[in-house]
Amino acid sequence: MRWRYTLHVVGAILVSVGLSMLLALGFSLYYGDGGLQPLLCSMGIAIGLGLGLFFGFGNPEAAPMNHREGMAIVAIGWIAAGIIGALPFWIGGAIPSFTDCVFESVSGFTTTGASILTEIESMPKGLLMWRSMTHWLGGMGIIVLSLAILPFLGVGGMQLYKAEVPGPVPDKLKPRIKDTASLLWKVYVLFTIVETLLLLCGGMDLFDSLAHTFGTMATGGFSTRNTSIAAYDSVYFDVVITVFMLLAGVNFTLHYQALRGRRLSVFWKDPECRFFVGLFACFTLFSTFSVWGENYDSFWQALRYTSFQVASIITTTGYATADYELWPALPQALLFILMFVGGCAGSTGGGIKCMRVLLLMKHSYKELFRLIHPRAVTRVKLGGKIVPPEVFNSITGFFLLFLGVFILSSLCLAAMGVDIVSSFAAVVACIGNIGPGLGMVGPTDNYSQIPELGKWLLVLCMLLGRLEIYTVIILFVPEFWRK
Repeated sequence: MRWRYTLHVVGAILVSVGLSMLLALGFSLYYGDGGLQPLLCSMGIAIGLGLGLFFGFGNPEAAPMNHREGMAIVAIGWIAAGIIGALPFWIGGAIPSFTDCVFESVSGFTTTGASILTEIESMPKGLLMWRSMTHWLGGMGIIVLSLAILPFLGVGGMQLYKAEVPGPVPDKLKPRIKDTASLLWKVYVLFTIVETLLLLCGGMDLFDSLAHTFGTMATGGFSTRNTSIAAYDSVYFDVVITVFMLLAGVNFTLHYQALRGRRLSVFWKDPECRFFVGLFACFTLFSTFSVWGENYDSFWQALRYTSFQVASIITTTGYATADYELWPALPQALLFILMFVGGCAGSTGGGIKCMRVLLLMKHSYKELFRLIHPRAVTRVKLGGKIVPPEVFNSITGFFLLFLGVFILSSLCLAAMGVDIVSSFAAVVACIGNIGPGLGMVGPTDNYSQIPELGKWLLVLCMLLGRLEIYTVIILFVPEFWRK
């Protein structure tokens, strides 16, 4: 492990985090709120510390980055970004507890959207914009951003990309990883601009449009309103945000291919995308018929609210237009199931990912088929291609680790005095990077009531979920540190 090289790259990441505070600083200047000084101080600390690490551990060896260094850089980079991102809230006193500041910051960077804030609208505008910016940066990944705008990171980029991009097999669009990162960010920025303009056309001001677009495209869910998207009570906003949540939940390489002129059929030809859309459609219909007549008199009104909530949960965005805890048990159960599934591989969504779920289902069917036909030679295919055994090994390992972390963390939270429903819901909402859950962390509640130790546990769950578990948990394996 080349620690000089690792800290050198982490320094570059911290510089990019510090520079990204400029947008929030601009809004703070415009509104003349109390966020100016804490943002300036935090920016100075981030850039100063980053430059110190970058130049202090400069001239790294020219050998290519290995997988250990890639994972270490990603894990340490995200932890450092989470702490630096907490400084504006803490220095300004907007969030008095340092634990709560870190919780809010990590929740932003991991695109979880779990919040401890009870009065969001009273926060300075500059700090609210920074809070939403953490979503947007974390959505496509701080590491991928660094690869796109900091070409001096150079060699070994694929190791960072593999550790950063959500999904079992990252798609490489270009031979050079920097070019791949740039293409992904161009698509990401394009969608951000389009959604912002659409929200502006609907009457939302620039500040709220940007903040909610950042939360949508990153599938994060931080809102500038106490009651989230429900505060606007607008069919137009609901439809626009629902569409872009679903777009953000789809593999971004498909968006790139479609924009390159390969037609919209590229989405239908992708088996994971079909599975994702099928899940959304089926769960929306079941939920709609469950609440129609029970909670909503009109079918279209029921469809409006259920489609938004299903899209919000399956993409792990976490926005809310209704309190789904008031719905019947069936739609609540359906939403809880979707918390585990998540979006597509290569999207900004969290969860287990549709790709893994689909492959596990195909593998299970193959085993049933072998029981009926013991001598048959079968292979699992996806999109007409045979899935290699090592992919199944990776998926099985990930699923078992996900389940193990979920059960252990839920029991730990329950041992701290949190009721069992809230414990299970809070953990799956954090490890799946969703935000709202059930019980005391439902769509109209927040995480302020969770014990302090429980918040640190959930911070770890957020990092584990955003970095696909392996990247963080491998740091605790002794063999990782041995030569």
